Amino acid sequence: MRILVVTNFQADPSTPQLGRWVHDQVEEIQRRETDMEIEVFSFPPGSRHYIPATRRLRRLLRQESFDLIHAHYGLPGWCARLAGAKPLIVSFHGTDVRHGIVGPLSHRLVWRVDLVAAVSRALFEPEAGRPGLPHVGGSVVLPCGADLSRFRPIPRPDARRALGLDPDGRFLFFPANPERAEKRVDRAAELAAACGADLLTGGSIKPDEMPLWINAANVVVVTSDYEGFSLPCVEALACDVPVLSTPVGIAPFALEGVAGTLCAPFDQATWSAVAHPHLEAEDPRVAGLDRAAALSAARMAERTAVVYRDVIARS
Repeated sequence: MRILVVTNFQADPSTPQLGRWVHDQVEEIQRRETDMEIEVFSFPPGSRHYIPATRRLRRLLRQESFDLIHAHYGLPGWCARLAGAKPLIVSFHGTDVRHGIVGPLSHRLVWRVDLVAAVSRALFEPEAGRPGLPHVGGSVVLPCGADLSRFRPIPRPDARRALGLDPDGRFLFFPANPERAEKRVDRAAELAAACGADLLTGGSIKPDEMPLWINAANVVVVTSDYEGFSLPCVEALACDVPVLSTPVGIAPFALEGVAGTLCAPFDQATWSAVAHPHLEAEDPRVAGLDRAAALSAARMAERTAVVYRDVIARS
């Protein structure tokens, strides 16, 4: 069977990690499902690319036959819908649900596709004053998951040496792009100042270096107003690194019962109290790998393949 994955999560020098999770899922499915041939139709983000992408995609669908089209993110979902893609699954990732302009477009799209998927159950509920996806019958949760072949515990001294960081430093790691307002780097900076720690930030880190940055940190902090899935939370657990997160995306499930982590609304005093022992420890770790394994790219690829087969059979 032939599957076409449509996405505009396209990496560039400023965001080299963008869309890596989609390609991880595609690779995992192809590795496990020998009867599935998956092609990726990718185009850059930005409003000027949507119409040309829709035209190119329409030509492709007329020239070639696919058993299923899976679009990632709401606007590429619209491109696929307008290009005549059928059957069509659209996975919503977060900003496409919560954004003031894109969100309403996504809410309209859910009634026009064959299957609605979200990367976490949280996307079907209101969050931070923003509405969730409409509850359409048959909707599913399809995360992409963390690649456990890359995200694994690395001795902290080795990670810091590889990155040229102070071996005795006190580091909080904010893995998101600090320019994205909803990620709330201001909270992370406030926490670092209160704890007397240095704040390391993501955004332009190469995918293969991200495990080093996570393992080099004393604590990973996710301070977002909202998240679709919160992959960095799972990646930190896969490295057994302490993580503090607001209750967004998958975090309430991922962190529940994992000692040394915190999932709570941001409060500087509360977060400082949890972060402080980790900043004092030589190589603080938590028992997170087993929880991360339940949310790995491999497990989520299995789940996605089951959905693919079901949609194709029903079509």
